[in-house]
Amino acid sequence: MPIQNDLTSSEYGTLWMTYQQQTMTQRILEYLIQNCDEHNSGKLLKHTHNQISKFIGEIAELFKNYGAVVPVGYTEEDVNVGAPRLYDQYFDILFLRLLLEIGMGLHTLHLNMSFRKDIRNLFTRLTTFSQDTYNACMDYLEAKDIILKSPGMSPSKTVEFAKGKGYMSGLNPLNQKRSLNSVETAHLFFAIESNIFGMYMITGFAQVASEQDIRNFFEEGKNIAKQIIQDFSTILSESDIQPPTTWAGQVTDSRVAPFSDKLMMYCTSLFCSFGLGSNALGTAFSLRTDLPIKIISVAKTVYSYGQKGAKLLAEKGWLEEPPQSHDRHALIN
Repeated sequence: MPIQNDLTSSEYGTLWMTYQQQTMTQRILEYLIQNCDEHNSGKLLKHTHNQISKFIGEIAELFKNYGAVVPVGYTEEDVNVGAPRLYDQYFDILFLRLLLEIGMGLHTLHLNMSFRKDIRNLFTRLTTFSQDTYNACMDYLEAKDIILKSPGMSPSKTVEFAKGKGYMSGLNPLNQKRSLNSVETAHLFFAIESNIFGMYMITGFAQVASEQDIRNFFEEGKNIAKQIIQDFSTILSESDIQPPTTWAGQVTDSRVAPFSDKLMMYCTSLFCSFGLGSNALGTAFSLRTDLPIKIISVAKTVYSYGQKGAKLLAEKGWLEEPPQSHDRHALIN
């Protein structure tokens, strides 16, 4: 007998969001596993897929017990496991690592929005699993020497305090633009790294998308990522800091789509949301006033792009609606 009215609106909504994200990741992993020809990465991908499948089943059971329909999410129709490689051999773990980064943030947020003990336990286990698997990805990438690391710094010998408002305005005592501090460098570096990977990912999506307007959307996203990389790299270079670059994760010449346009659009939307959250943190922790202005400008561009993607999803009939309030129709009438 289904248990009625035992989920709060936040629990219902976060479970729904998690189901969407996890089923997308499940489909992506199925393709990556099929094309993996390296033992260690294959073992990591298969383990992740097995665990995610269990979590998906657990969430589906919660919906059923609540008397609610199980969301569609992303199904076997959204993946072509027989498609040839769209990216080079290291893309799989780089991709998984970024999906886990997004997952860790979402699961922690959703834990804070949950009240029922079993739901809190679910998000706690999802967080722990994501952290452990993220660390395994890092170990793999470090062993292959393809992980991007932020610049090294000499340790400070004394404690310094900012004097006057010049520090906040981004000026040094000589009225010149001061160098970036370690916190500002970290956020800029992370933003560049994420956009390098995002650029590779969306370049592949543009190459295989089946509909012209979807291809155009991905091309626009690629250009936005390029511009962000260029702008933030310039800021690092002005402080004599080498911007990150990588050769790993690049696109092959395949024209066969491994994923549906629907899945690739949702994945891009998820990355946009992740980028907005990262930009918000970068703005909050940047003490040079020119940096928040630049980051806010970037966030506005990413937000507008994400909104355009949402409209496209809706126009195509691919945007699955989150659960609505029980009295929605009563309110309308």
